[in-house]
Amino acid sequence: MKRLVITLLLLTTIGISGYGQNTYQYSIPEQLSDGWKTNGLSAQGFDSTLFYRFFNQLNTQKHQLHSVLLFRDGQLILEEYLNGQARDQPHDLRSSTKSIKSLLMGIAIDKGFVENINDPISKYLKAISPKKNLDPRKEKITIKHLLTMSSGWDCNDWDKKSKGQEDKVYKKKNWLQYTLDLPLINDPGLVSNYCSMGVALTAEIVSQASGMDINEFADKYLFKPLGIENVNWGHTSNKEVIPSAKRLYMTSRDFAKIGQLVLNKGKWGNQQVVSSEWIEEATTPKTKITGLDYGYLWWNIPFVTAEKTFVSKTATGNGGQYIMLIPEKNIMAVFTGGAYNSQDDKLPFAIMKDIFLNSLETKTR
Repeated sequence: MKRLVITLLLLTTIGISGYGQNTYQYSIPEQLSDGWKTNGLSAQGFDSTLFYRFFNQLNTQKHQLHSVLLFRDGQLILEEYLNGQARDQPHDLRSSTKSIKSLLMGIAIDKGFVENINDPISKYLKAISPKKNLDPRKEKITIKHLLTMSSGWDCNDWDKKSKGQEDKVYKKKNWLQYTLDLPLINDPGLVSNYCSMGVALTAEIVSQASGMDINEFADKYLFKPLGIENVNWGHTSNKEVIPSAKRLYMTSRDFAKIGQLVLNKGKWGNQQVVSSEWIEEATTPKTKITGLDYGYLWWNIPFVTAEKTFVSKTATGNGGQYIMLIPEKNIMAVFTGGAYNSQDDKLPFAIMKDIFLNSLETKTR
């Protein structure tokens, strides 16, 4: 990661000559019948110089970027697929699926399937309940605690010693029951630790409350309104996985529709798909995880530039799956990648700061 970031910082000082037949050629993204309008970088206020320098330099580097898309004012202005990836190829979104499940919970509340995020999870999980490590505090675990990863269970994906660490859970027969049976190490709401199984329970609540598998619920209330059809659910586990624990595979253009929905405060076209109130709540910091502000399964990540500090509403996934939203500039960047379990998956953050935001500042300063 350090080498890649240093490379990016040097891009502003190198030229673009000497790359021969591999010289990068920018072209306006193709406009399809998928709901996206397209435009050019310059028309949307970007100085293309840094883009040429970056992609030319990228051609000389080994990397795991799979797609890089940039939008402004709801228009697609950059679309590049790398390392053999294609536009119509669904990509494993990994934990970015969590942010989408947050939207599904918002829709479930809007539709009246779920009454309130302050309800205890036991109100909706009728088919399962704790059987081990019984603790009266478990009755106080709410939906909000799942959304802010503050349930209090011994569940931390980033701590290999944690009993609820996801790789350990994957070896169990019943993931949800095992999670409910975890011991509490904190009072609910006190500490936030990154817990994927809590998000699986969030999806299961939506499923049980609505009487629909989460994939059916998502198709009806989220994907169809957005015109998303090339989508499926899966998992890397060799075991049979219940729908609520699966993650999404989507194309980059469709992945971007999720981000645009958030930028538009829950609207797609003329349809209010999820309430603006939920979008505001979900993307507003409620807690901190590893020092970063966290809402309802959406991160708030700062980008410090020469102009000011911009806060990105961000969905993140292992390997380099990102939606980054800068509402102040009406900018969205979408990335997919294959740098799984590697710090190289942080490269898109440097691209957003050093290329996208910096080229916009240069053009508008």
